[in-house]
Amino acid sequence: MANSPMNLTPAELRDFLLEKADRYEALDFIPDDPISIPHRFSDSADAAMAGLFTALIAWGNRKAILKSATAMMERMDNAPDRFVREATPREVEQAFAGFVHRTFNAADVAVVVAGLQQALAGGRSLEELFNQGPDAFSRLAAFHAAVFAGMPEKHRTRKHVADPRKGSAAKRLNMFLRWMVRPAGRGVDLGLWRTMHPSELMMPLDVHTSNVGRQLGLLERKANDWKAVEELTAALRAIDPQDPVRLDFALFGLGAIEGF
Repeated sequence: MANSPMNLTPAELRDFLLEKADRYEALDFIPDDPISIPHRFSDSADAAMAGLFTALIAWGNRKAILKSATAMMERMDNAPDRFVREATPREVEQAFAGFVHRTFNAADVAVVVAGLQQALAGGRSLEELFNQGPDAFSRLAAFHAAVFAGMPEKHRTRKHVADPRKGSAAKRLNMFLRWMVRPAGRGVDLGLWRTMHPSELMMPLDVHTSNVGRQLGLLERKANDWKAVEELTAALRAIDPQDPVRLDFALFGLGAIEGF
């Protein structure tokens, strides 16, 4: 790891980022962040399903995300796992009539619910669905394929569920996996899934984390795509091999909160 544009040595940069990660991975981070939605559920299956649907709409203004995600949970009778598994197409249509979050609307909800019902048939869990493959790339690609099995390649809802095979950075799904897999010891991430290790996670790359990564000399690639995710995550693994995505808190906090 080269010296950063801030003229920090690699050791100084490591200490700087770990300090920022400790600052932002704290309980006061939760209320204004989309992760507050799955935190509302005591049942692990509900928390995971709430987290998934929240992550799918987690772009743009965080207040708007929280408002829309809260509305989604209410439309699912605050029992999202049961709703997704059991609701009929007519019940989904009635529950989500008029729902829209930016370009994600009621029709998209119906498609995702139908795809998940098929993929989760036989009592499979979301964790099983996300654990098909040896690495994050393979797992996210397999998840996308499972949800859209049999659907046209150009179906409009496909764009709302990232596919790294198309080069997508898959920010929202990588964030969801961070919520599910990272330990809950600090009270922020939920640590519900044990079949993946935090060392396997990939960086949830967005405008904030990518810009800060470039300013700190951790990322050279200009495009915010899957190759950039790989590059930035590799740099973060050099700092914390066992839990690189812990540093998501540092980069996001620096960019979105401190305006770094």
